[in-house]
Amino acid sequence: MLQGPDPASAPRLYPAIEPFKRFHLPVGDGHELYVEVCGTPGATPVVVLHGGPGAGISPFMRRFFDPARYMIVLFDQRGTGRSNPRGSLEANTTWHLVDDIERIRAHLRLDRWQVFGGSWGSTLALLYAQKHSERVAALVLRGVFTMTRAELDWFYGGGAGRFHPEEWAEFISPIPRAEHGDLIGAYYRRLSGDDEAEQVRVARPWVRWETATAALRSNRSGFIEGAYARAFARIESHYFAHSGWLEEDRQILRDMPRVAAIPGVIVQGRYDMICPPETAHQLAKAWPAGVLKLVADAGHALSEPGIAAELIRATDRLAGRR
Repeated sequence: MLQGPDPASAPRLYPAIEPFKRFHLPVGDGHELYVEVCGTPGATPVVVLHGGPGAGISPFMRRFFDPARYMIVLFDQRGTGRSNPRGSLEANTTWHLVDDIERIRAHLRLDRWQVFGGSWGSTLALLYAQKHSERVAALVLRGVFTMTRAELDWFYGGGAGRFHPEEWAEFISPIPRAEHGDLIGAYYRRLSGDDEAEQVRVARPWVRWETATAALRSNRSGFIEGAYARAFARIESHYFAHSGWLEEDRQILRDMPRVAAIPGVIVQGRYDMICPPETAHQLAKAWPAGVLKLVADAGHALSEPGIAAELIRATDRLAGRR
């Protein structure tokens, strides 16, 4: 799910740094991933997993790590950002992405690394850690999402819409009333069709709905660039329409014993409208080595001051862990 807007300022963010390495990594199926590496070569490695699915990385995500103590790896997941082909749904599933993370680690010749992910990035971080626990030194998760039907129904079935009725009305407006019982499916049919102009038309309200609900203090977006909206909404609806290709609804919670000993932190906004804190609470109960940090004055967005401050505290505390 969406990261939220980049802020002009946030508490004690580390300085903006440029990558010392950028490259495209072929991962098969016609996909090439854009990867960048920042910070200090040989320092504690961390991989950053962006939200969505479909949102892509931004320079702001580099700023949660001390560049003197971390080597920060960021990449655009399949079909997003500067990865190619943009917006592609072919060979683009959760398990392709889990394998892609492992390919990047092997390509960089890293034994283990920390994993940092927010929203959908937390889903992907947990699934990667559950499959490759020996490769994960620590987890930092924000705005937890576990791809359950209850979570999807909350945000796309009207629960969150009761708190944001104006934005909800705009979100459902492109879809005929007869299809309102399955808005994810209705959007996905349009976003995966052959009419690119129609895809862009319906993608914008999809993106606006997430943007408007991401922060505690609602931020209604203005113009949304069409190519970005199309890629984001296509990929996200594709994943949600297929329930993330998980074996069962509560698979992530079922498999938490696999990561029980991996240390980590969950940073969760008390008033997160996209990913309500109930899920983070359930995850913390199932994770003996995990610590839940509930931020009282925050919603879902990475950019909110309380969220940013707790994330930086977590990465500072974990610096040096390999």
